[in-house]
Amino acid sequence: MKNKITQLFNIQYPIIQAGMVWASGWKLASAVSNAGGLGLLGAGSMYPEVLREHIQKCKKATDKPFGVNVPLLYPDIDKLMEVIVDEGVKIVFTSAGNPKTWTAFLKEKGITVVHVVSSVKFALKAQDAGVDAIVAEGFEAGGHNGREETTTFTLIPMVKEQIKIPLIAAGGIATGRGMLAAMVLGADGVQVGSRFAASEESSSHINFKNAIIAAQDGDTHLTLKELAPVRLIKNKFYNDVAALYSKGCTAEELQTLLGRARAKLGMFEGDLDEGELEIGQIAGLIHDIKPAAEIVTEMLTEFEEAKKEAALV
Repeated sequence: MKNKITQLFNIQYPIIQAGMVWASGWKLASAVSNAGGLGLLGAGSMYPEVLREHIQKCKKATDKPFGVNVPLLYPDIDKLMEVIVDEGVKIVFTSAGNPKTWTAFLKEKGITVVHVVSSVKFALKAQDAGVDAIVAEGFEAGGHNGREETTTFTLIPMVKEQIKIPLIAAGGIATGRGMLAAMVLGADGVQVGSRFAASEESSSHINFKNAIIAAQDGDTHLTLKELAPVRLIKNKFYNDVAALYSKGCTAEELQTLLGRARAKLGMFEGDLDEGELEIGQIAGLIHDIKPAAEIVTEMLTEFEEAKKEAALV
């Protein structure tokens, strides 16, 4: 399957595994890359030396391209970027910040840069900053999200209409049918998060993986917009947040409740009551934990089957 995205990253299939915090370590990234997609290390949950270790292990586990996702709000961003350059990483996805800050620096080092956005406005800003491609992520996505609440089905064609560089769709995509739908709407590839979070190679805790496959329609909600919008499974922590909202809380009160390392507590350590459980709405379609390579194969098979069915309409 050749198109703008496969050519940009030198990969076989236009499937990118999202660089999710507490899920996207070297085992998952290398497995997706070995299966023909693009694996990403999630630097948002890694100290610089931990990221270096994951990059080095990923290099040993695959000879295929892989990248690193870097949230630009990370406090030690300089150190992360130093590690990325030192280790010769060729692909970087940036998110949660201004792409102008690091794009020129990365491109000067010969690195392909992709930026994640949630609106047409920020897609245009990213394009102006010189990125090589854009991930447009809809409201359905898990984890940190945009405030606009624009769904993937409306966001993708609106962004496609305005930009000239390759476009990757994200948010609510976990199947081959979803992949086909996104590409019909104008995407050149897809970024998949929640489905890979429930893979065997994901570094997330088994309790969290089981919570993903148990989730049904309506079990997630976007909240904490006053801090940084995040989609969570409704658990005790989510209910505590909702109770604060019902009292007309301040951002400071929300920050106090959130505290530190709440996401690590839930997704990496497996506390399903007090932890943040970040996952997308598509969790309602995820029913099992399986190897990443099998996920890629199933997506591609369903993609081709859906194309044939559509041609008959």
